[in-house]
Amino acid sequence: MGKTIAQKIFEAHIRDTPTPANVVLDLDVVMCHEITTPIAINDLVERGLDRVFDPNKIKVVIDHVTPSKDSKTATQAKILRDWARRQNIRDFFDVGSNGVCHALFPEKGFVRPGYTVIMGDSHTCTHGAFGAFAAGVGTTDLEVGILKGVCSFRLPETLRINLTGTLPDGVYAKDVILRIIKELTVHGATDKIMEFRGPVVDAMSMESRMTLCNMAIEAGGTCGICLPDRVTAEYLWPFIGSDYATIDEAVADFARWHSDPDADYRGEFNLDVSALVPQVTYGYKPDEVKDVTEMEGTPVDQIYMGSCTNGRIEDLREAVRVLKGRKLADGVRGILSPATPKVYNEALTEGIIQHFLAAGFCVTNPTCGACLGMSNGVLAEGEVCASTTNRNFNGRMGKGGMVHLMSPLTAAAAAVKGYITDPRPLLD
Repeated sequence: MGKTIAQKIFEAHIRDTPTPANVVLDLDVVMCHEITTPIAINDLVERGLDRVFDPNKIKVVIDHVTPSKDSKTATQAKILRDWARRQNIRDFFDVGSNGVCHALFPEKGFVRPGYTVIMGDSHTCTHGAFGAFAAGVGTTDLEVGILKGVCSFRLPETLRINLTGTLPDGVYAKDVILRIIKELTVHGATDKIMEFRGPVVDAMSMESRMTLCNMAIEAGGTCGICLPDRVTAEYLWPFIGSDYATIDEAVADFARWHSDPDADYRGEFNLDVSALVPQVTYGYKPDEVKDVTEMEGTPVDQIYMGSCTNGRIEDLREAVRVLKGRKLADGVRGILSPATPKVYNEALTEGIIQHFLAAGFCVTNPTCGACLGMSNGVLAEGEVCASTTNRNFNGRMGKGGMVHLMSPLTAAAAAVKGYITDPRPLLD
């Protein structure tokens, strides 16, 4: 019987097998940010274990409230800052060089095919887009990862997601993953790895693949994963060019991680995207999804563009297809947070930022703040936000607020109309 990519990665990293169903894996990367890591740091210090397994394999960023908004968040940042300095962690990104973790770390080339990655953040599954096993973990697992470079997992079961057809103009990876979550439900992939396959995935950019994998957790998945290919190699080439003579050689090497044709899957899900239309959430769960036409006319107070789901340059380019030459509707406020300084700079160079400013958007520094209602875009009770983020839980962006998840293009259409609407008639 053949093996899935997840099984191959697990077998290549096994340190121990404490039970038949559980394995301890060696870790290639441990990612840290200022919300969950300080708790682990303080506990390790109290136990007299203030050290790290390998400072070169730990990547650190301050990204949720940046710059700090009050004494509490300043203290969280200081704990992380002092720890990174104390442990000689080279890859630490402070105010000015920081960005949204799941956009910044891939951009820096920290994730490679076949890697094992953990972080105290549920959307760590984003990094599976590179053909890696990447999972969000709790404080205890994060502590062990920091200290010993290992983490315990159940043996992987994989749900294969087959995407066929051709995406229509105006329909994007965000719409695809929202539709998948609608069909699977928020429990449909619980404790499973979602392996995204098919010609639709093959044709996607790395940014779009990251969007798919980013929201695997919203269907209960432990990790989303794509098979690494030429698209992966080209994205990573600035970081792996010294390891391979040519990109062709890198692509051939990546193939060793591909799932075998006779691999055993826990189940399969098939979706032909050819007739898919833009998707929008309507309630307080990520599987409460409707076609945008069913949400037509729903008024909004705020538009939010950004996050680890849709704050990359590809996303901003799509939004500008609608925003260019148009203004925010009366009574609607718009917030743009490019996911990283690199994205911000590219958007400046391409004139994208100017189009957002001309439309009336507030452009902020890279931050996760608004996505989880911590800063830079918190909603008041009763307000409605059209958001490119990944969660619409009750109170997620502010107590009593309503969040409708959608693609950047659909959010841009809501921005200029003042209500949720099909963006396709507005395309340039």
